[in-house]
Amino acid sequence: MWPQREKIDFDFLQGDLPKVLLAIQTAAERLHQIVGGMRNFSHMDEKSRKPADLHACIDSTLLILEGQLKHGIAVIKNYGQLPEVNCYSGQLSQVFMNIIGNAIDALNEHKETLPETEPWRPRIEITTEVVAIAGKSYAAIRITDNGSGINPEIQQRIFDSFFTTKPVGKGTGLGLAISHQIVTEKHQGQLNLKSTVGVGTEFEILLPCD
Repeated sequence: MWPQREKIDFDFLQGDLPKVLLAIQTAAERLHQIVGGMRNFSHMDEKSRKPADLHACIDSTLLILEGQLKHGIAVIKNYGQLPEVNCYSGQLSQVFMNIIGNAIDALNEHKETLPETEPWRPRIEITTEVVAIAGKSYAAIRITDNGSGINPEIQQRIFDSFFTTKPVGKGTGLGLAISHQIVTEKHQGQLNLKSTVGVGTEFEILLPCD
């Protein structure tokens, strides 16, 4: 009645089929998350500001950069309580992409300069909170890496258009300049840099809550 039955490994199917189905479900969920994350980047030409969850924007960016973060880079999220902020979410997602992408590059470059025997784990810390400056409330997002840091001479030019420390063909020198313009001109905020050679670098984004 079942001439092909002896050719089918039913034990194998019974043991592995649930695993296969789980893998398919997991892949579908990841695809759903990636599509959701890409929606933020499809709003680059949005005409007006809208309330947005900045944590969701950051998480979407991290999801898109996940492939680059798999190389041993730890991501530590210290999320505080942030209100929704009126902003151009697509443009801010591009800012997060530029800054976190630069942090990844800096960590990878620093790793290449270290002896293999030296214990060091690359990490990116993302801290958020509400701060008061001159009587106004700002959403503060700090993105910190523990790379080699930036020389003071370079720090003075870091937001200049077409300035880059990357090799020819690996950087346009526009990412941080555009990020600075988006934060300061489009959102009336601040983009600040703090860096210590041998310790690491921190970019601080301040966005008005009102």
